[in-house]
Amino acid sequence: MGLEDLGGFVFSTDKDFEPDVHGNEENEKTLKPGDQLLEAHYSSKGRAGKKVTIVTNFVGSAEDLNTLGKDLKKKCGVGGSVKDGEIIIQGDVRDKVMSYLRELGYKVKRVGG
Repeated sequence: MGLEDLGGFVFSTDKDFEPDVHGNEENEKTLKPGDQLLEAHYSSKGRAGKKVTIVTNFVGSAEDLNTLGKDLKKKCGVGGSVKDGEIIIQGDVRDKVMSYLRELGYKVKRVGG
């Protein structure tokens, strides 16, 4: 069990402590596609043998990440999700994902087999 399992609970003995209730992710500025180096992974670990393509290293707001995830799912014609700063696309569609991201101007690195 780690600190993240506490669900955002913070305890401090500092009587002047002010928690950051806004979080940093929401206000993060999205870098231009040409300034980002995304990684395209292929994995089946921890997914009952189901294959997925994972896009990592996106720098930007959660809203922009969700939009990019929706666009990738639509382009590949498959399902998927966005969580923990990663775009997870169902199936081994890494080549399609990399091609589309390059069309959008992103630099993309193929990671793993």
